[in-house]
Amino acid sequence: MAASLMGIYKSVRWLPFGNWLFSKAVCIKAPYFGSIKPTITHLEAGKCVAVIKKRRSIQNHIGTIHAIAQCNLAELVAGVMTDATVPVKTHRWIPKGMTVQYLKKADGVLTAEARIDLPRVWQDKEDLIVPVEVFDQHKTKVFHADITMYITER
Repeated sequence: MAASLMGIYKSVRWLPFGNWLFSKAVCIKAPYFGSIKPTITHLEAGKCVAVIKKRRSIQNHIGTIHAIAQCNLAELVAGVMTDATVPVKTHRWIPKGMTVQYLKKADGVLTAEARIDLPRVWQDKEDLIVPVEVFDQHKTKVFHADITMYITER
């Protein structure tokens, strides 16, 4: 059986550049996330935090961080948090939908946080709504997403 995502995180987070190394591993497994060059800075059951820095490759025509880069960041933290939280031996998950709100221009360094309340009872054929908040370096909320994860029993 493959190691759990949480197990891998716990084994590398204490290393020098451990968060970077873990983030790279996630991006190898799911390559599209690599386009935003995220760093996952915190992971525990029910919570994931990641940051991205503004770079030319993720800018829009007005010089701020592109809306889709923000969606990508939101899906990353929601997915990693869900994977680290759902009991891997009994359940699985897949993203089903996303609603987003662009609240302010996104510039500089963005920090995204996905969080759900625990403990919880995991069911079969359940829609789990994962809220994601994204803040700029001034702690201003610039983006909100509600990502629906479809949870099923194995």
